[in-house]
Amino acid sequence: MEKFVINGGKPLKGTVRIGGAKNAAVAILPAVLLSDEPCIIENLPEISDVSALLRAIDFLGAKIRVIDKSTVEIDPTTVNSFVVTKRISEGMRASSYFLGALLGRCNKARVAPPGGCDFGVRPIDQHIKGFEALGAKVTIENGMIFAKAPSLVGSSVYLDVVSVGATINIMLAAVKANGLTVIENAAREPHIVDLANFLNSMGANIMGAGTGVIKIRGVRHLHGASYSIIPDQIEAGTYLVAAAATGGDVTITNVTPKHLESIIAKLIETGADITEYDESVNIKMTGRPKKCNVKTMPHPGFPTDMQPQIATLLAISEGTSIVTEGVWDNRFRYVEQLTLMGADIQVDGKSAVITGVPRLKAAPVRAVDLRAGAAMIIAGLMAKGTTTVEDIDHIDRGYENLVEKFRELGADIKRYDDHSELNIVKNA
Repeated sequence: MEKFVINGGKPLKGTVRIGGAKNAAVAILPAVLLSDEPCIIENLPEISDVSALLRAIDFLGAKIRVIDKSTVEIDPTTVNSFVVTKRISEGMRASSYFLGALLGRCNKARVAPPGGCDFGVRPIDQHIKGFEALGAKVTIENGMIFAKAPSLVGSSVYLDVVSVGATINIMLAAVKANGLTVIENAAREPHIVDLANFLNSMGANIMGAGTGVIKIRGVRHLHGASYSIIPDQIEAGTYLVAAAATGGDVTITNVTPKHLESIIAKLIETGADITEYDESVNIKMTGRPKKCNVKTMPHPGFPTDMQPQIATLLAISEGTSIVTEGVWDNRFRYVEQLTLMGADIQVDGKSAVITGVPRLKAAPVRAVDLRAGAAMIIAGLMAKGTTTVEDIDHIDRGYENLVEKFRELGADIKRYDDHSELNIVKNA
C-alpha cells in the first residue's frame, strides 16, 4: 500500500552508482546450491527479489550469513530439502532456477510454478526439453513441477527459441552431469556469461557463454568461491533514459559500457550526448528528443527490459516513433498509464506507434510490472506537477534505493505509506 509521489519538471544532474545486476543475482544465488563448500557473493542488489531468493535458500536448509548490505556468505552443505513451495516461489520469476540447481544437486526437484511480472504466457517447455535431454523425467503433481533422474547425463539440446531462462536452467542442471552437454541457440545476455564465470570459479568446465553455443563438461565436485556480480545494465539504462527525458546531465558509475551498447546507440539517435569511460558513462540532453524506431531483441539487440523506459522518452519526441516488441506478447500494458499523462500512443499487436507531444502532464498512475513501474517514475520526473505511482512493490523487485538515488540527482520524489494515518513520509 505504498506509493511514490513525484514533483516533476526538474532536470536530473549529478552522479549515481549502479548496483549489482538483478538478472545475474537471481541465477547465481540458486547456483550456490551446487557447491560442496560455502560461497561468498558480493555486489548483490538490495531488492526484494534477492531477499525472496535468500529466504528460499534458507528454507531449503542452507546457512546464510549477512556480511554487509551487498554481501552474503551461503553454506549449502546443510541443504536438506529439494522442495520450493508456492508460498516461497510466488511473486518471483527466478524461482524456476531452483529446478535446475536442485536437479543438479539432488537429481530431483519439486518447485511451484514461478510468479513475477505478467507479460502473457511464459512457458517453460524449453526448460523441460533440456532437463529431459539430460535424462530427467518431468511431471506436474498437485500444481508443482517435479523433475527427477537416476543420474544426469550430458546431451545436445537445441532451443527452439532463444530463452534466457532455459539456457540458465540447463546450465545449472548440466554442470555436474556425466559427460558433455551442448546448448545450441543459447541466450547470450551478460548475466549468462556472469553465471558461467561464477560456476567456472567453483571448478565447473563451461565454454562458449556469450555465444550461441555453450558447451558444459560435467564435473563431480564444485568448491567454494568468492564472487562479485556484474553491474546491472537495466538499472544503468533506466537512469540514462531518465536523464535524457528530463534534459539532464548525469554520470552513472560502476557500469560496463559494453553491456549498454544497444541502449546507448538508441539514446544517441534521440539526440543525447554520451561519453563513455572505463567504468562510467555521462549523458547530456538539451531540447526535445528526436524520434527513432526501436525493436527489442535477444542480446545483443535492444533489451526488452528497457522497452517501457525508451517508449516513455519517445512520448515527448519530435515526430512519430515505432516501438516493436520482439520478445514478449503482452508488454504494452503500461501504455494506458502513459495516456493518462497525455501521451499519444497507439498499440497494434506487438508494435506501438508513438506520436510525440511537447510534454506530459502529472497524473495518478500505477506500476503494472517492474519495468513499466520504472517508466512511470521517468514519466513523473518529466511532467510538471505532482504524479503519484501506486503498486510500487513491482518496482522494489528490481531497483535498489530508488528514492535515495533519484534524490541525489535532484529529483523531488518521496515514498508514502497509505497505511499511515498521518501519511508519514518514508526516506524523508
